[in-house]
Amino acid sequence: MSGTIGIFVNRTKKKADEVTLDLVNTIHRYGGKVYIDEQAAHDLNRSDLGLALEQFPERIDLLFVLGGDGTLLGAAREFACYDLPMLGINLGHLGFLSEAEPSNVAETVQRVLNDEYYLEKRMMLETEVWRYGELVHRSVGLNDAGVGKGSLARMIQVTIDVNGDLYDEFLGDGVIVSTPTGSTAYSLSCGGPIIHPLMQLLLMTPICPHKMVTRPVVVSGDQEVRIKVTARHQDMGLTVDGQVGFPLRSGDIVHVRRSACETILIRWQERPFFSILRDKLRGD
Repeated sequence: MSGTIGIFVNRTKKKADEVTLDLVNTIHRYGGKVYIDEQAAHDLNRSDLGLALEQFPERIDLLFVLGGDGTLLGAAREFACYDLPMLGINLGHLGFLSEAEPSNVAETVQRVLNDEYYLEKRMMLETEVWRYGELVHRSVGLNDAGVGKGSLARMIQVTIDVNGDLYDEFLGDGVIVSTPTGSTAYSLSCGGPIIHPLMQLLLMTPICPHKMVTRPVVVSGDQEVRIKVTARHQDMGLTVDGQVGFPLRSGDIVHVRRSACETILIRWQERPFFSILRDKLRGD
């Protein structure tokens, strides 16, 4: 039985405080133990339940993430390397990564406390930025790493190799390297394919290439993608999961590979991937 639950909440979302307190009361009612990140606990007048985020991995069995997909992406980067299972409760718009809604809090808590779920491991990315042979930035992400131009309407030159084998060189707005989970995010809007999230691979999707033959390509998850950016301006950058940014300079090389960490999501048996895909993206 999973008895100790942590709550990671995005309090900017509508009804976030109300749903958090409802969760707390429901978990206690069904015999579970709960912690809230200490700042939220203080603001909700429940300091007795407060726990620093860095203590979550050693004190809780699993994590409830209250917010939208962006909140879960942030939680994944924070906790994935601790093998901490996470369940998303959707307070956002799409909620593609979420498994529960505020309307079924009682059922969600009961199922979790009774271990009526399965765990789904999702591949993550590790990115490094190398500048003149020096490592200047490292990050991990669940969805994608985007290398692209900034606000100026000026293209950049992108050179991509896979395990040292040149794939392509083109002028354009940039390129996205995504996980299967991220294939339904930014990559999808740029014409990339949808990939089943349990596969272990990397998807490269060019952004507005000025070259008709440059198309999305899939490579093995065991391979490393290297992206060199070149431009006469410095208005370009790396963005991980659309949330973590790092400015790039001409000549920088971005390495993207599979991370040793994995995001572990709590899933219900009756919600397979293609059912979620129809509900969230196609509106069937």
